[in-house]
Amino acid sequence: MKEWNLSLRFRLFSYDELSEDDRRLIDAARQATYRSYAPYSRFSVGAAARLADGTVVTGSNQENAASPSSLCAERTTLFYANAQYPDQPVDALAIAARNEQGDFLPEPITPCGACRQVMLEVERRFQHPMRILLYGTQGICEARGISSLLPLSFDASVMK
Repeated sequence: MKEWNLSLRFRLFSYDELSEDDRRLIDAARQATYRSYAPYSRFSVGAAARLADGTVVTGSNQENAASPSSLCAERTTLFYANAQYPDQPVDALAIAARNEQGDFLPEPITPCGACRQVMLEVERRFQHPMRILLYGTQGICEARGISSLLPLSFDASVMK
């Protein structure tokens, strides 16, 4: 029998404890929620990625009546970053969400499984772990690399 013990490390910050660059990234993710198209869930999500050269790109969730055709904010952002800046790894990704009443959530939200898988592929593509900042009005959770959010992950190495 083999046994694994997983240890996951997260840090929780107040907005004021973040660096100026991280506050700008969080602000960009918050602003991106206003460009969300969420007529079905009424749950507006925004994401902002800071690339290695300092460029910031944003995205928001885009829903569709044929729900499998919808796309989360994280994937919208990362696909745009990779398409427009194919040689730039992602240093940090910030995620924020608002509820149906338009209020930012007190607790940070986490990416769905599909988004976590895409984040893993982006990290592996560039061999560059990204910091993940999950925004909530009561605190910002920081994960260092997708392995904190996706332990025992599946990637191309298992197919060899």
